Amino acid sequence: MRSRPVRSLLALAVTGLVLGVTACSGATPVPRPTLARAASDAVTVVAQDSGVERSIRTSRALFRSAPGAVVAPADDADAVRRAASAAVRAHVPALLVGTGPEAVDAELERLDASWYQAVGRVSLDTDVAERDAPEAGQRAEGGRASRQTVLVADRSADAAAVATARAAGAQLVEMPSGVSDPAASGDVVRALHGAEGRPTLLLGAAFADLGDPEWVVRAAQTGYRIGDGGQRPFDGHRYTALYGAPGASVLGVLGEQDPAASVERAKTLAQEYRGISDVPVTPAFEVIATVAAGEAGDDGDYSRELPVSTLEPYVDAAHEAGMPTIIDLQPGRSDFLSQAQRYESLLRRPDVWLALDPEWRLGPDQVPLEQIGSVSAREVDEVSEWLAELVRREGLPPKALVLHQFRSSMIADRGSLTSHPELDLLVHVDGQGAQPDKQATWKALHEGGPEGLHWGWKNFHDEDSPMLTPEQTMSEVQPTPSLVTYQ
Repeated sequence: MRSRPVRSLLALAVTGLVLGVTACSGATPVPRPTLARAASDAVTVVAQDSGVERSIRTSRALFRSAPGAVVAPADDADAVRRAASAAVRAHVPALLVGTGPEAVDAELERLDASWYQAVGRVSLDTDVAERDAPEAGQRAEGGRASRQTVLVADRSADAAAVATARAAGAQLVEMPSGVSDPAASGDVVRALHGAEGRPTLLLGAAFADLGDPEWVVRAAQTGYRIGDGGQRPFDGHRYTALYGAPGASVLGVLGEQDPAASVERAKTLAQEYRGISDVPVTPAFEVIATVAAGEAGDDGDYSRELPVSTLEPYVDAAHEAGMPTIIDLQPGRSDFLSQAQRYESLLRRPDVWLALDPEWRLGPDQVPLEQIGSVSAREVDEVSEWLAELVRREGLPPKALVLHQFRSSMIADRGSLTSHPELDLLVHVDGQGAQPDKQATWKALHEGGPEGLHWGWKNFHDEDSPMLTPEQTMSEVQPTPSLVTYQ
């Protein structure tokens, strides 16, 4: 198979509930709870394995003090449900008791509680009086007790902690069933964006492996979403991209028209996939930012670096159309990290991603079109670490990192590549020629990829024999690619 220069790219139950029960007229006044205060950008994670501990940690996070609490045994589901209802009515925490009472005893003392209501068989070792909670307590400060947002992984697993959040007047946002990454849900992103500036509590054992919760929440609060979905590039999304360099039609179809016309062409292409794709299809650009050159140039690296100003009209046009742009690097004798850093100003944008093309990563004695280049896993890791840090530092949504490949030798030790939660890694199989050869390469490159790897496919208008139709691309290329580019 031949090769050529390539620029290959819930229904959520968002319960924005600020729930509260107004005290009944004529009710006996009761002490007001004091709610915990946190910095507006604070993120608290309550993700312990034990539901008992999660109930207590939630109480600590949301209440500085309370006149009382409702307590239930963790192993009695009916008692927990009844305790949750009572806690909400009284505007006090709901606490679970496990094998021993010590943790609940300590929390009652911390809350400076004067009473507790036991629901079910509960035995505590405390001087706090046991009695029924009042039917309606008073919420602090005119009924707006808490401005915190509580993101709940599984309401049924944390009924007591959810009740504590409702009692505190927090806004509840529920994750869709089976989803543990907030970035993957458009409804969650929309809700957290609406709560921007509020402290956030992540509740549920599913959040234990989230990685960098502060970044996740900060990115979601930007409100950036891909189409009607979430922020995660390849979770529930597929892309069809025009590939090429500005003003250079020989390098791909993107260079055959101006930015505005390219947007319309990309939209038309994506429309051809709608109805035959099992997930939404979004148009995209893959723009060659550094072009492998036949001459060494002034810097001797056999790569022509386009200025940011040349790329910006395409990036701006794509952004206005709700399309991501992938910046593609063909470094010649330079290195990928140095070239990526040239375009940091563009990569700071939420909808600009990065692609590395090892075919054009040459050794000190190599020349484009005379040898096929390669890159080490170590060099790719240097780029991915830099890009992930940029995403974290700027509070950006997750980005795609695309690796072009049509020979196994092009990415040495690919199976050892480091993964980052801030990045979705995709291998783009961009060989050209006869379909049997392309399919053989596609299958061979699927061996030995790192876990969680996504896949892309390229259709060449002139070099493929024949070029697959959209229907053939979706049915004959298996597993179905997440990114399909056209050159």
